[in-house]
Amino acid sequence: MSSATDLSGEEPDVHTTAGKLADLAHRRDEAVHAGSARMVERQHAKGKRTARERIDLLLDPGSFVELDELARHRSTNFGQERNRPYGDGVVTGYGTVDGRPVCVFSQDVTVFGGSLGEVYGEKIVKVMDLAIKTGRPIIGINEGGGARIQEGVVSLGLYGEIFRRNVAASGVVPQISLIMGATAGGHVYSPALTDFVVMVDKTSHMFITGPDVIKTVTGEDVGFEDLGGGRTHNTKSGNAHYLGSDEEDAIAYVKELLSFLPANNMSEPPVFDAPGAAAGGSVEDSITDEDRELDTLIPDSANQPYDMHEVVTRVLDDGEFLEVQPLFAPNILVGFGRVDGHSVGIVANQPTQFAGCLDIDASEKAARFVRTCDAFNIPVLTFVDVPGFLPGTDQEWNGIIRRGAKLIYAYAEATVPLVTVITRKAYGGAYDVMGSKHLGADINLAWPTAQIAVMGAQGATNIVYRKALANAVEQGEDVDALRARLQQEYEDTLCNPYTAAERGYVDAVIAPSATRSHISRALSMLRDKREVPPPKKHGNIPL
Repeated sequence: MSSATDLSGEEPDVHTTAGKLADLAHRRDEAVHAGSARMVERQHAKGKRTARERIDLLLDPGSFVELDELARHRSTNFGQERNRPYGDGVVTGYGTVDGRPVCVFSQDVTVFGGSLGEVYGEKIVKVMDLAIKTGRPIIGINEGGGARIQEGVVSLGLYGEIFRRNVAASGVVPQISLIMGATAGGHVYSPALTDFVVMVDKTSHMFITGPDVIKTVTGEDVGFEDLGGGRTHNTKSGNAHYLGSDEEDAIAYVKELLSFLPANNMSEPPVFDAPGAAAGGSVEDSITDEDRELDTLIPDSANQPYDMHEVVTRVLDDGEFLEVQPLFAPNILVGFGRVDGHSVGIVANQPTQFAGCLDIDASEKAARFVRTCDAFNIPVLTFVDVPGFLPGTDQEWNGIIRRGAKLIYAYAEATVPLVTVITRKAYGGAYDVMGSKHLGADINLAWPTAQIAVMGAQGATNIVYRKALANAVEQGEDVDALRARLQQEYEDTLCNPYTAAERGYVDAVIAPSATRSHISRALSMLRDKREVPPPKKHGNIPL
């Protein structure tokens, strides 16, 4: 029998059916254990899982179907023909996450260090093509050391093929990258082209050139963690969207993220059962005690901050808000929630950070998020409390004009339902940028505490009444009292929501406690919105 043959250590007789089956089982076992036991032990000692263990953690039990399990490289350079492990260092296939179909690839650092060769690249390209054709999200689990040097330029060619698929899939199917270890060189550009990048604290790294090269070329001494660690990319570069405390946390975030996204751009996000204010009754009838807490949230002083999370969570189902990039540009909040069971994207200024000012990082963070929502049919709900753009030479010299314009572009091109709520300050150009009616928002609401004006009272008074204040100084009058009176006059005249309401720039001024109900009704009404942009190849966003 073939089993007896296997136990004896002899090669199975492939001229018999039993032998062929035994041979297949042997090959598949080799594929599953392609990495050496020593490498697997090293991986576990670092607190990291193997490529297959990560897939098992991500996908529903028993749902994974592997593709190209027996693929092997064809290179004969530098004696490589003597080392041809099955799988070639990457595991690819498809399965389900919470019952929803996805495609997946997982790079295996225990085989050739996870380096990319021709067959490795072909396997990834193949599963990406499958994801695009079948309209399902593609999740890449990344850990690898760049191009496989022994295979030469063909490795670089396959990088390019993968990048092209990333671009082809962009806006068609959600693309999510999990960075589970060190990724270097060409390995980092594919994740950068995807919609979301999730890293793990202390074990994930991304960089084009490593510390040794940087030391040699520039003399700069920097460690792996400071150069490209998970915390660096979540707080400084903005290349990552979430920092998991460990691999389980990172994968759990991806699973929750998928629950807000559609399978592709031709479908809608999943809908969950939830009580909806729009189901019937008046706005007043639907207001809860928790809603009424918003009526006392805004401080009497316009200079006193409050936490915008308090507003966001009160309008979302069960108060659940999945924040995206929470550690980067904290002066603006972006993330996902649900209203009446339907996915929504949230963009909100955060008054506790830089008073909610827009800067370069906040503008790019929000612009990218708005475009992602628009690509995947997710309505955008915007909460505005913005005193303007952050002043300073650093901002001006680093391109706040061009980079801030990205947010204008993102809102203006969006065709999904756009609902905006102005809670307090909406000054100057930042008012326009933050989902204003002028950029195409569908429903714009304002609280009575809203101040929609060219600028705040203090700055405006010093400009508008400059001569009057100067004369008061010359005549020895009480300038402070005059300034206070003029500021109050300016606030009463212009720093309110009613001038904008008179012109139709806001559709309604509402009590804060009625916000959830108004948003529910607005999104319900806009669910059938259809807006067809004019024909063109593509726009030219100010990159």
